[in-house]
Amino acid sequence: MIPRRKSAELFALLDSNPAVVLLGPRQVGKTTLALDIAEQRPSIYLDLESDADRAKLAEPELYLTGHEDKLVILDEVHRAQGLFLNLRGLIDKGRRKGLRSGRFLLLGSASMDLLKQSGESLAGRIAYLELTPIHGLEVAPDDLNQLWVRGGFPDSLLAGTDSISQRWRIDFIRTYLERDIPLLGPRIAAETLRRFWTMLAHHQSALLNAAELARSLGVDGKTVAAYLDLMVDLLLVRRLEPWHSNAGKRLVKAPRVYVRDTGLLHSLLGLTTIEDVLGHPVAGASWEGFVIETLHAVMPEGARPHFYRSSAGAEVDLVITLPGGGRWAIEIKRSLAPTVERGFHHACLDLQPDRRIVVYPGREAYPLGNGIEVLSLPELGVQLAWNGR
Repeated sequence: MIPRRKSAELFALLDSNPAVVLLGPRQVGKTTLALDIAEQRPSIYLDLESDADRAKLAEPELYLTGHEDKLVILDEVHRAQGLFLNLRGLIDKGRRKGLRSGRFLLLGSASMDLLKQSGESLAGRIAYLELTPIHGLEVAPDDLNQLWVRGGFPDSLLAGTDSISQRWRIDFIRTYLERDIPLLGPRIAAETLRRFWTMLAHHQSALLNAAELARSLGVDGKTVAAYLDLMVDLLLVRRLEPWHSNAGKRLVKAPRVYVRDTGLLHSLLGLTTIEDVLGHPVAGASWEGFVIETLHAVMPEGARPHFYRSSAGAEVDLVITLPGGGRWAIEIKRSLAPTVERGFHHACLDLQPDRRIVVYPGREAYPLGNGIEVLSLPELGVQLAWNGR
């Protein structure tokens, strides 16, 4: 079992909130993490995809009141969304008895309905935590390339061969399209959504051009926006927003879009091995998305990520505004001998960042001149995580 960095944060949230929702795509390791917690405190686990476990909640208040001295773990909670109103009453009754934390751990794939109903029913009583696929600070440096190629879903990453890993990801994509997404969101033809997902893979890290995607799919721009919102809500796609300021610069307004897990990205493009990936035009954009996902997973609470791009060509791949107001400008390079273009220097003149960083696949840290630091991904991730403490 690969230790997850979110474990400590999840324990802290359970110790300070009556209910916690652990969100993440299917097969990302939510149940494994929850069962690990269950071994360390009195708990009861119910899988709401099981008819037997759902039957136990036919009278939810009666059943759950009998277990108010335990942490109740409800897996696939989106299968019983009407339960949230019952939980609110149970939490409020428990508070009057002095039971103020650690009552319920709810596991679910992030869907619009789940977030909406839990937020409306349990406002002020619930905390949210996202469990991402395994990221670059959760594996040894020697395993980074394998993580990049196969992605962070545990069954894909730990498969015996690249071919087995690829087979798992292909099956995962098919199951998500044909079974899971229809359960979690609006009904969309699986083949249409596969085409859309594949188009996003071909445009990894590019500016969103909804009109172009709409023409390719034969739908209108509003439909493309709805498809994208669904994929973002399900934590399968990231929409990185552009930096905005009042500096009078003409800045790009369209977001950049990334397939979040690079293993899924590579499967959508038919890439199995690292040689396949390195020989494909998507390699640089794939590495960029991989770095962004790792940094996003470890950045401190309240940090805000953007990219910067002006009409004059000034550009930074990632701008992180820290909770205390500091700003890091990060350029992402796949080369072992990275250099920065003129656009990065111009962007730094506009942004005036506290740090100028180039992240690359090597391991040595060294200065590049003009105040620029070259760092490995693990080193940058550690520095970013510690900056929030």
